[in-house]
This record gives sequence, C-alpha cells and structure tokens, in this order.
Amino acid sequence: MSLAASRKTRTIWMVAAALGVVSAACGSAAQSPPSATAEPSEIVATVNGADISSAELMAAAGARLSQLEEQAYALKRQQLDELIAQRLMDAEAKKRGIAVEALERQEIDDKVDAVTEADIDAFVRANAARLPADAAALRPRIRSYLAAERRNARRDAFVASLRGTAHVDVKLKRPVPHRTAVDAEGYPARGAAKAKVTIVEFSDFHCPACISVQPTLLQLLAKYPDDVRLIYRHLPLDELHPHARKVAEASWCADQQGRFWAFHDRVFAVGRDYSPEKLPEIAAAAGVDPKAMAACMADERAKQAVQKDVETAARLGVTGTPGFFINGRNIPGGVPLDAFAEIVEQELGRQ
Repeated sequence: MSLAASRKTRTIWMVAAALGVVSAACGSAAQSPPSATAEPSEIVATVNGADISSAELMAAAGARLSQLEEQAYALKRQQLDELIAQRLMDAEAKKRGIAVEALERQEIDDKVDAVTEADIDAFVRANAARLPADAAALRPRIRSYLAAERRNARRDAFVASLRGTAHVDVKLKRPVPHRTAVDAEGYPARGAAKAKVTIVEFSDFHCPACISVQPTLLQLLAKYPDDVRLIYRHLPLDELHPHARKVAEASWCADQQGRFWAFHDRVFAVGRDYSPEKLPEIAAAAGVDPKAMAACMADERAKQAVQKDVETAARLGVTGTPGFFINGRNIPGGVPLDAFAEIVEQELGRQ
C-alpha cells in the first residue's frame, strides 16, 4: 500500500476515533498470540499418548494468526512509508537550504484551505446516519478532523511528488496469507457467478458496523462487476442484538421467495428500528409475501439454517460482525473501500 493509500485508510478510520460515534465491528474477535509457523509434520503436544500436530494447530488458529501477521505487516508498512517520506523531505529541505519545518509550511500548511462552516454542514449531512440527532456539540471535533484530513491529503500529494523523482525500492515482504475453506455454495449471492474473488460475509442485521459497511460492499461490487462475488451468511449476536436472529430467520424465508437481497437491503435501510413488529412491513416493502414468510418462520428449517451459519462461524473463529473471508482470507470488521480493493487486486494478481 502506498503512503497515500495507507494514510487515506487511516484517516477514514479517524472518524471513529475523533468523533467516538462509529464502531469498526460488533462483538469482539478473540485472538491468539502470534508464534512461528511450525513444519506440517511437527508434533506440538501429546495428550495421553495421542499426538497433536502443527497441522491441527494451524487449522484451529491459522486464520487468527494470519490476521495478526497482516496487522503487523500493515503497521510496518505504514511506518516504513513515513520513514521514506521523512527522508525525502529532509533531502528536499537540504536541497533548498531551508529547515524541514519551513518546507512543510511552504508546501503543506500554506496550501491547505481552511475548513468552513459549510464544509462542516456538508460532513454532518453526509454522515447523518452515524451521528447523533443533535451534532452541534461535535462541530469543533469535526472541524479538527476535516482540517487534519486536508493537511494529510496535501502532505501525501507533496510526498508523492518527491517520490516520483526519487529512486525508492521497498523490500519489505508481505506475509503469505492463511486461507480457510468456507462454503459459499447455496447461499445468497451478489455479483458475477464465475467471479475470481469470492467474499463470504458473516453479518448481523442489527449490528451498526454491519449497517455501515453495506455502501462499501455495493461500491466494491460496482468497481469489480465481473471479478467479485459476495456471499451472505448469518451471525446474529444474540447477547448484543436479541432480535437479530428473528430477522435472520425472516431473511432465510425471504430467500425461499427469491427476495433475499430486497429484504436484506430494506432491513439495513430501516437502520435502528429493531422491533420484530416491523418485519411484516419490511417484508411487504421488499416484495415478500408476509403471510408466507410468517408460515415459513414457524418452520424449523429457518431456525436450523441460521444456527448452521452460527456454528460455522464459531468453527472458523469468527466472533464479531461483520466478518469476511476473501478467497479464504479472514478479514475481521468493516474496512474501507480502499482496503477491500487492495485485497481484491492482490487476489486478482494471483490468477
């Protein structure tokens, strides 16, 4: 990932940190401490004479270990890009015979537009679903966030211009991702049937982070209409969202009428109205026969289908939503479009 891309991804996530109103995921994914990958034939433990192999260990913990390795790589790459930027700016400042601080003032600070009240108003409108009804108290923090975002963008552009005329050879190697076999056949799907990249999403209809990531997923499908397929699987978090399982079962029933995605989109559009009484109204708006759906929900098959997904998620180590497997690579939490696109490009480059 380039300096500009890594910083852009980071600044998108700054909304959550700066405003304290957006969550990256619902629930929490338990993680194991990283360790060196053992040889497949190595015995890592023995219990009453029965061996546990490193292959068994990796089957149980490989996805989570891979997540940690990817996170470590991302941190290293971000810091490496920052070190490269600093070296380039030091060299440019020396070339001009000025201090680095003066260079930053000339090329960055003096070329950043001030944040106006209209800019803040536009931000509030664009993020209305994520902000409290009365966002007045957040305006100072929104101003600071927008100012930092603009300065970062200008700095990225300046550093990119310096990199364009310098010889920069990055030798840091990306870790080989762990891949987990995840069943994608027979589940609701969007995108090209023969896509090279399959994304399996484990989601909860009442999870705020799952709601927030939906526009990103639609943008990703639009960006790669022939190359990406999205599969939906259920992971209602009962303790956090007690009504989510019923909605999941209702969506399975909507799928029996060929209206899963219409129902899915309608539920997420409703947003924070979680009441079960809303289901018939949502079903009707999605073109689902409410009476047929009610009869279907009384059938054990709907409950069994959702429970099967919940058990699969547990076996795969997914404990928070949204959770994604991109061609078997575990990607926890809702990530920005740029991050999704980067992984898709990596996968397309393998084929």
